[in-house]
Amino acid sequence: MARGSIRKKDGYYYYSFEIGRKDGKRRRIERSAGASKQTAEKLLRQALSEYESGDQVPVESNMSTEEYFRFWYENYVVTNLKENTQKNYLGILDNHLIPKFGIYKIKSVNLAMIQAYLNQLGESSLSKHTCEIIQTVLRKAFKMAVFPYQLIKQNPTIYTQFPQYNEDRTYTREKLKIISMDQFEQILAITPKANPVYMPIQIAFNTGMRRGEVCGLQWDCVNFDKQTIQVKRNMQQYGKADWKLETPKTQAGYRKIVIGPTLINILKEQKKHQMEQRFRYGEFYYESNFICTKENRKPVLPNSVKYYCAEIQKKLGFPFSFHSLRHTHATMLLENGAKMKEVQHRLGHAKITTTMDTYSHVTRKMQNQTVNIFEKMLKQSKDEG
Repeated sequence: MARGSIRKKDGYYYYSFEIGRKDGKRRRIERSAGASKQTAEKLLRQALSEYESGDQVPVESNMSTEEYFRFWYENYVVTNLKENTQKNYLGILDNHLIPKFGIYKIKSVNLAMIQAYLNQLGESSLSKHTCEIIQTVLRKAFKMAVFPYQLIKQNPTIYTQFPQYNEDRTYTREKLKIISMDQFEQILAITPKANPVYMPIQIAFNTGMRRGEVCGLQWDCVNFDKQTIQVKRNMQQYGKADWKLETPKTQAGYRKIVIGPTLINILKEQKKHQMEQRFRYGEFYYESNFICTKENRKPVLPNSVKYYCAEIQKKLGFPFSFHSLRHTHATMLLENGAKMKEVQHRLGHAKITTTMDTYSHVTRKMQNQTVNIFEKMLKQSKDEG
């Protein structure tokens, strides 16, 4: 007769037992049983009984959906995903999924329940992006409940569909807060070089890099000879002084951006200024390799950049955020003949459709220019005829 055992890890109980050998090798099945040892013992007895009577590995899933979501979060999300994603997923679980499904046993949650919930989301005031994250968390969690955790036999989310979402996704210059060169000059006029946000603004305007990428940029990623910046770090801030350097979310985030003499000179001036400040501050100087720093060379954090840009908007009176610089950079390039594929690379978009959709206001202008070129060719042909 098969023998089993129970163990506890991270507040959860697991039961396991040996099954028939394969190719002479011993095999062992282990399942999660929730937070109760008594439940684990009961499930182990049932599993052994079913296995001995039919030589089948039973599927057992008496834990609540809340228990499972907590288990999935601790054992998969925390160990495999980035810290910022962990926080987002935990918020989705605590604020949306556990209040809705937590009281049910995981085996009782079915397709109809989930589809009804998704339909409600489509009619709610939540943004489309938030609703998409909720659906992603649902699908990932229930998919893993089937395998590898083997708590349910079928994934109840597999045939669900997100309803048509009536959100205006049209991007305009106003929505993207694109600024003019005159407005950029106004920003620089009230942002002296000593201001902590001066360097982030210059880098973002000249490269289109994201806020976290700019704050995380270090000197080892600048090649003055080849005139390139390598993007391979992203600074994430989780509290006032709680920040961490992480890798880009997607492979497209890793990239080399060619830069011109304007930014090269600004960077050289910053490097020289940092060396001068090292002698000025002496033992109080903060040793770091960051490019965007305060006078004592402590790094400029993302939340500080956001705050300073909000103050700039208040003082100047036109719509502006740090992300405006990224959108402005891309728009200026496209309007002056840059190829869409090259702009996609500079921005680090994984899909070219993201670039095209975001800057549709530019592509429409480009389409009109293309038609005008064709019409001009026809006119010339007729004149020559």
